[in-house]
Amino acid sequence: MKKMLLSILFILFFIHFSIAQIDIAYQKPPAEILELADAPVTPSVMMNDNGTVFVLLYRSRYIGIDELSEPELKLAGLRINPLTNNSSRGQNFNDVTILIPGESKERQITGLPQNPKLSNFTWSPDQTQMAFTHTAATNLELWVIDLATTSCRKLADNLNGNTGRPFYWFADSKSILIKSVPSTRKPLIDKIISIPTGPQVSESEGKKAQNRTYQDLLKDKADEFNFEQLALSEIYKIGLDGNKTLWKEADMYSRFNFSPDGEYVLVSTIRKPFSYLVTMERFPSKTSIFDKSGKEIKELLESPLVEDLPQGFMAVEKGMRNINWRSDKPATIVYVVALDEGDPQKKVDFRDEVFQLDAPFTTEAKSILKVVQRFSGITWGNDEIAVARDSWRNTRNAKLYLFNPSDQSKKPEILFDLNTEDNYANPGSFVTIRNTYGENILAIDKSTLYLSGPGYSPEGIRPFFREFDLKTRETVEIWRADGKNNLETINNIIDPKEGILLTRVESAKENPNYFIKNIKKRNAPQQITFFDNPYKSLENIYKEVITYKRADGVTLSGTLYLPAGYDRTRKEKLPLIMWAYPVEFKDAASAGQITASPHTFTSPNYGSPVFWVTRGYAILDNASFPIIGEGKNEPNDTFVEQLVTNAKAAIDAVDSLGYIDRKRVAVGGHSYGAFMTANLLTHSDLFAAGVARSGAYNRTLTPFGFQSEERNYWEAPQVYNTMSPFMNAEKMKSPLLLIHGEADNNAGTFPLQSERYFNALKGLGATVRLVILPKESHGYSARESICHMLWEQDQWFEKWLKMNN
Repeated sequence: MKKMLLSILFILFFIHFSIAQIDIAYQKPPAEILELADAPVTPSVMMNDNGTVFVLLYRSRYIGIDELSEPELKLAGLRINPLTNNSSRGQNFNDVTILIPGESKERQITGLPQNPKLSNFTWSPDQTQMAFTHTAATNLELWVIDLATTSCRKLADNLNGNTGRPFYWFADSKSILIKSVPSTRKPLIDKIISIPTGPQVSESEGKKAQNRTYQDLLKDKADEFNFEQLALSEIYKIGLDGNKTLWKEADMYSRFNFSPDGEYVLVSTIRKPFSYLVTMERFPSKTSIFDKSGKEIKELLESPLVEDLPQGFMAVEKGMRNINWRSDKPATIVYVVALDEGDPQKKVDFRDEVFQLDAPFTTEAKSILKVVQRFSGITWGNDEIAVARDSWRNTRNAKLYLFNPSDQSKKPEILFDLNTEDNYANPGSFVTIRNTYGENILAIDKSTLYLSGPGYSPEGIRPFFREFDLKTRETVEIWRADGKNNLETINNIIDPKEGILLTRVESAKENPNYFIKNIKKRNAPQQITFFDNPYKSLENIYKEVITYKRADGVTLSGTLYLPAGYDRTRKEKLPLIMWAYPVEFKDAASAGQITASPHTFTSPNYGSPVFWVTRGYAILDNASFPIIGEGKNEPNDTFVEQLVTNAKAAIDAVDSLGYIDRKRVAVGGHSYGAFMTANLLTHSDLFAAGVARSGAYNRTLTPFGFQSEERNYWEAPQVYNTMSPFMNAEKMKSPLLLIHGEADNNAGTFPLQSERYFNALKGLGATVRLVILPKESHGYSARESICHMLWEQDQWFEKWLKMNN
């Protein structure tokens, strides 16, 4: 009897908490939203070094749900189309043109494949040609554009793009190294029809392995087999005449890098055992140096499986890492070794040491630099000049060192000691140019280096170009954008000595276009592109970056949009949609800096709330939501309180302008913004409704850290529980629309998060709707999905901000 009663209770519980299915087809949003959502995409721009040739890459805004429904395997952090041997989630272009400065029309590329799906565009070393891949119906193809004739042709079939870039130019620009599907590949296991040979078993031998919550991991022997088959490639050298020779036999190749002089190749291969805990990047690997004919010269590293890094964001693996070529030398290997064994908790004078090894790689590597924090890169100049960077996330500190790579007796000099959160104090990045090897190195003119930066300031965004004197260590500003009527950013430095820049100019109503300008001669800039505004219906809306303060005095900001024709003197009360994403800071001063510009071109992507300005709503986009933890305090210790304080300050600010009805305010966000939204509707009564897309709502399902939280659940259970909307579901105060991609691949945001949260809210009597978008990952890509998402949001806003008020 007792057993029967328990069974009945279980059935009732299941029925009570099951998701009520609604039979609905894909819908489309209202015409004014659909017009914006379907606007053409401005092409991407690639420029050769001297600014004489521009390549324009065109793409469709979306793919179809049919393309998203093609076969897909999720293995070791990868998503692979096993028919085409390429990423199943990559972005493709469908047209290519050439633009020559001074010419009024683009030159069309002839010979492109039918129904093009183009990607991996790469200049040849001499920049006379460009190689790219085309994803055909059943394989990945290599194509080459001849820029002189503006024609292209197919060079090879059956490339393997499953484990990274599938081709690499030889230095002579006459041949290409390609990863090809091996003829010996075995048929993949179909897990749907395969018969298991035993259970899935995992075990731990008592060693800590505190890994983040990864998705798309290997799960069983069938996954291991399929991953190995899909990762295997043969390497061929193929000439532009089509002549192909085997360069290396089949192996699981993950990385190739030619030395600057093209005489050697750095090759990494994946080894076994595989892991069910981490992604491919942390599988065992072997890294060796080969000559350009394919002969192995030296084995550099046998890296073990890395499942058990020490705790902390600054943890790294033991031994050799960051292996690469020194860009200012013909063939010199550079690598890093952690002096703290990769453990950020250990106290050491120097965290990392940099070594170099010169061709022919027969001598011992020599130390050239030690840094006090975690190494994060070197910009090479010459034998005497290089700039190194290190950083430490916990203190938000970064240092730039000037050092002599040939003389270790000279102590590295700290040029800049930075707070990485302080955008106003950003000195910029040192400018690089391409050397004779085609590699980027420091632009050096006698004793002068150059800096360019984004130019965030209290007066707005004003990008700059500066000279840095190596003798005096003084900086002289050569040019800075005006920033009053438009936003002009530096896209490329064509000639730093002469002051020739490629800049990108935009305004709220003007699509970004590219200009070549000489900032020293100050003559009129030459306009290169003439892209029109595809969002005509937004030309007459009102846009302003507003600033305001929250209760503790921290300065906040957001971009306010009002409908076209709205009378700002009569001030009709509008419903407001607020969109945001929380960001953690260690100091209030940095959190209060303004990094938005009113001159940014109004170009709504699929996830933007700006669509609804055409539907009569006021919009506050990118509202500041800093979460601050100064000193020894962690930001998340007061996460919920700060969320509510941020939200109230934003509503108060727009309300004080007289534009909104504060009883008709909705809040929304994606990913961590969805997490924010659920918390705000749970812990405040500020909002009439909310929209949460692809979020994580139960932090105990990400127990070894999330976002910027470094502590695990057992170290800070109260923080995890307090921050979890799921744990506080009984407090939900407002209607919530949950949207999630069925195939979310982001760490921690499993679709299960939304499903279980919906069940909890429904069981507790909250007003909630759950929409699962078939086949979609963390970001959405199919037109059918995006149109339906926009329709769902529009219906939700109309119902809870208009019809119910």
